[in-house]
Amino acid sequence: MKRTRVVWSSSPEPAAMLPPPRPRRFRRAVRTALVLTVLALVHAAARPRWRCALLGAALTIPGMLLRGELVGDIILLPGLMALAYAPFLPGETPESRQRQRRLRRELAAYSTPAERRDLEALLCSYSDGDTGELRAILASQDLSNPWYRFPGPGGR
Repeated sequence: MKRTRVVWSSSPEPAAMLPPPRPRRFRRAVRTALVLTVLALVHAAARPRWRCALLGAALTIPGMLLRGELVGDIILLPGLMALAYAPFLPGETPESRQRQRRLRRELAAYSTPAERRDLEALLCSYSDGDTGELRAILASQDLSNPWYRFPGPGGR
């Protein structure tokens, strides 16, 4: 019994040839990846543990690239020390993040300048150690931002 062969493609080129990349799409993809990377780094730098790890990476990478030169040797050691120290910093628990969000929402209810002055006058009667967290949240909230003008869900 003789079997015949079937040729699926008679062209000499490989069948899975991808079209050449378009420069505009490639640049857009690189730009988008860069923006997302920067946003992720900014978000990560808000936590002390990750801030220390990012600092260590920022010093270690150039230190490794410039190894053997004086500058590379000088910045390599602090970078490695920061990387080694980062896991020992205290992390946040989900409960502490939830408490921090709830506190931010409650303090956002003081949206008018008169309410803020009253709250700051009340906080002045207590020590900075007791009200430091509240003062830091109030300082980070910008009253010119429309999000803080109207209390309630959704910010409006």
